[in-house]
Amino acid sequence: MEPDCYLFRGDSYDTPADNKASWVYRMMLNSRWYFYFNNFRIFFNTGRCGKRGELDQIKQIVYSNQNLKLIEKCGGQIHLRGLDNLRSLNGQPVVLIGNHMSLLETAVFHSVIRGILDFTFVIKKQLLEIPFFKEIMIALEAIPVGRDNPREDLRAVMNEGKRLLSEGRSIIIFPQSTRSEEFNPEKFNSIGIKLAKNAGVPVVPFALKTDFLGNGKVFRDMGPVRPGRQVWFEFAAPINVEGNGQAAQQEIIEFIQSRLAEWKPHDQTGER
Repeated sequence: MEPDCYLFRGDSYDTPADNKASWVYRMMLNSRWYFYFNNFRIFFNTGRCGKRGELDQIKQIVYSNQNLKLIEKCGGQIHLRGLDNLRSLNGQPVVLIGNHMSLLETAVFHSVIRGILDFTFVIKKQLLEIPFFKEIMIALEAIPVGRDNPREDLRAVMNEGKRLLSEGRSIIIFPQSTRSEEFNPEKFNSIGIKLAKNAGVPVVPFALKTDFLGNGKVFRDMGPVRPGRQVWFEFAAPINVEGNGQAAQQEIIEFIQSRLAEWKPHDQTGER
């Protein structure tokens, strides 16, 4: 049963057309600092909860809901699709594979799917050096990889990923080497496909568009806030990995490309 704090009961969700930005955000002339002040507050509370060993499923959803609602308070529009594809798994563990665009996805993924699937992430090892984020990722049993030695990274993902999948946990993998607003298939590796095949579980492709929050030019994690750029998440039907996995890998790439092409025309200009 989905927890009461889980917000999404159907296959899709769209921010209501009459949603208005917070009056405080408007009084601050739509400043990005309204977003970052509140986002850091949520981040701090989540990390502190993780450090106390209390970051359970319910709290993960509650804190992530706050991030999702913060986007709407800044005038952002959120669109979710394909949630019933996740429900059709009935809790079966899978490897979720998709593109990585900004810090926003890790902030709201718990709100979007934690009520349906238990999951963790594959993350860059360097992120464990960040206060509070470290405590959150440890609580989630995230799988850290160094990105310097592909062979060691593959071994870590295979060993830890297979163990977690056998325990009923799904794994979210962003195969790109770093987050980017432009999707480049050549930098989209097949580590997620290899893990799914090795563990004998399906993959679920997902596509997202989260450039509502941009990457900064000076401070990468403090980029512009762009209310005119809509936030999209879509989950495809599960795929069984067959043969060498190339067909599944190509299907995921084509799914991401098609959705990004479909969503981009909805954008408006402007950022803060």
